Amino acid sequence: MSAPALSVIVPTLNEEACIEGFLEQVSRFLESRGPSWEIVVVDDGSSDGTVALVERRMAADRRIRLVPQPHRGKGAAVRRGMLAAQGEWRLMTDADLSVSPAEWAAFLDAAAASGAEVVIGSREAPGSRRIGEPVARHLIGRTFNWVVRLFTLPGIHDTQCGFKLLRADVAQRVFPHVSLDGFAFDVELLFLSRRAGFRVREVGVVWVCRKDSRVSIRRGAAAFGDVLRIRLNAWRGLYSN
Repeated sequence: MSAPALSVIVPTLNEEACIEGFLEQVSRFLESRGPSWEIVVVDDGSSDGTVALVERRMAADRRIRLVPQPHRGKGAAVRRGMLAAQGEWRLMTDADLSVSPAEWAAFLDAAAASGAEVVIGSREAPGSRRIGEPVARHLIGRTFNWVVRLFTLPGIHDTQCGFKLLRADVAQRVFPHVSLDGFAFDVELLFLSRRAGFRVREVGVVWVCRKDSRVSIRRGAAAFGDVLRIRLNAWRGLYSN
């Protein structure tokens, strides 16, 4: 069987309230683009009904897959999904659909036109919009990305939008070396992609802030520390493979 054209990877942790809507909307969008697709749900140790709901949808469509793991964090879940996926291109997104499938066609078309191997949704690139984001979260996010540009990724203005597209060979080469399990895994992913010589492009997206976001002050502080850890790892030669 040939590889699907596109894999959609979604990490889940207690997403019972939204996973059915996610699978319905994303399946409908992917089918409108053709039958060659898969959805890979990586469940990060949910304790609610998330897994049962996914299994029910799997019974109706074999292109929906479930990869369970003990709770380790979003970075670990995305890494597991990217390496388990089979698609020629692999798109990571969040279960709450902060970037609606109504916006995906424009993003995928822009990604194809860019010629880049890694294309990231950006809330700072031309054409982007933020909807419903609290001022405090916006300011913290802008400060974080300033630190990221200073220490690891000059020229990239939004590393943390959970909407990223990678060519299969990039995912298979880079993700085995992504070591961070927390929110800063995106930074390490992009740092390693650039280090390996792959082109990274930002494409503006319309992003709606999730009201019950799991971003917290504690996790935000840890992410700042992880950015410095990435630079230290590079200086120590830990990314030389």
